[in-house]
Amino acid sequence: MNDATAPTVALVAIARPTFDVPLAQSVADAAAACIRDAGFVLAGSGAELIMDAAGVEAVKAGLAAAEFDLLLLLQASFADSTMAVQLAELAYERHVPILLWAVPDVRDGGRLRLNSLCGINLAGHALTRRHIAYDYLLAPIADEGGMQKLAVLARAGLARRRLQAAVLGVVGRHPDGFDTCEYDAAALQRLFGVTVEALDLAELLAAAKMAGRGSRLAFLERVRRHAANLDEFDAAATSGTAGVYVALQQQVAARRLAGVAVRCWPEFFTELGCAACGAMSVLNEDGCPASCEADVNGTLTSLLLQSLSGGPAFITDLVSIEAESDSGVFWHCGLAPFAMADPQVGVRAALHSNRKLPLLFEFPLKPGRVTIARLHHTADDGYQLAAGGGEMLAEPRSFGGTCGVVRFDSPATEVLDRIMRLGLEHHFSITYGDFAAELATFARLVGIPVLELTA
Repeated sequence: MNDATAPTVALVAIARPTFDVPLAQSVADAAAACIRDAGFVLAGSGAELIMDAAGVEAVKAGLAAAEFDLLLLLQASFADSTMAVQLAELAYERHVPILLWAVPDVRDGGRLRLNSLCGINLAGHALTRRHIAYDYLLAPIADEGGMQKLAVLARAGLARRRLQAAVLGVVGRHPDGFDTCEYDAAALQRLFGVTVEALDLAELLAAAKMAGRGSRLAFLERVRRHAANLDEFDAAATSGTAGVYVALQQQVAARRLAGVAVRCWPEFFTELGCAACGAMSVLNEDGCPASCEADVNGTLTSLLLQSLSGGPAFITDLVSIEAESDSGVFWHCGLAPFAMADPQVGVRAALHSNRKLPLLFEFPLKPGRVTIARLHHTADDGYQLAAGGGEMLAEPRSFGGTCGVVRFDSPATEVLDRIMRLGLEHHFSITYGDFAAELATFARLVGIPVLELTA
């Protein structure tokens, strides 16, 4: 992790002077060092022991002006729940996850030196009475399982914070018959803090036509470094896709968009003579999730996965299930980021399979662990989070465009049955890595149910 992608952990070490203060201090010192060594950004009071109301007020003042993704209340020794409650209330108001961490005492027949467990027991009861959710740990500092739990909570908190500040642009309206791309802007604002801005399709098309030659050439030179066959295609059409990227990127910069959802057909083909796919692929590579068919919820799902993984995500269709090989195929025309290409095969520029116009990219997805998700817009205008996982296999492309063969964590036919019986949308987002625990934590933070795709 680097500071741009690393979550911020607010560490507050709580203690009481009537217990073993030197030992409590050594626990706090070890915790602060461990958090830094794990690559997280450290906030809060760090290794300083907080033992009275004045200390709590100083910490609260510091945290009020800070951004953080997890509040770690370290029970360095016993203390009553007063300090923990005040600090937890601050985090709760900001939708930040809370972790109560106790360290075990040594059973040596002597003095109970820390009584840390009893402290988090008191705090947990007090928080429950106030309807404040929390997680807890009883483990030594640097315990592998403990640090893993901390990381899950912190990454989920970071995703929550990023979505709260996110503005998504939607260019045009989804095509007729694509009800799967409908969204509820008010619900997205209420649940996630996300703002959706409508961008005029005609104005975007006009801006793409007017894009400067230098900006277009810069895009094409960048693409050529990945797709050596670029010059095989009609120069006017590939320049058209370059203009689409320039126009979209200008909107992203001007409006500070965290992602875009684009009505990619038919207008880009009919009015510009090119495909928008290649432009959206490069936006995905830039870390700005871009989805076709004006799928706002798809873009938001990709942004969620990107925030958790620190790597790119993109939307895709599930287009094939094969019982014999127990596998499925995720496919899309060609808007996946270059980073997802199988390095043994590489990237090729290509024509759209149906419209026979450039520019898009085709390659098999690289092998590795993947997380699959979809923010599901229910029939009663609620939201649920469908989530699952699997292994992307090292297989040749099953179809033209960008695609990958996946072996789900459950039998492929069972996954399909869940999708169809739940009536899920046709777009799913994928990212590399296993983030099932983070997705479950995020769903709990925002108060939506999880639908297990591969349980």
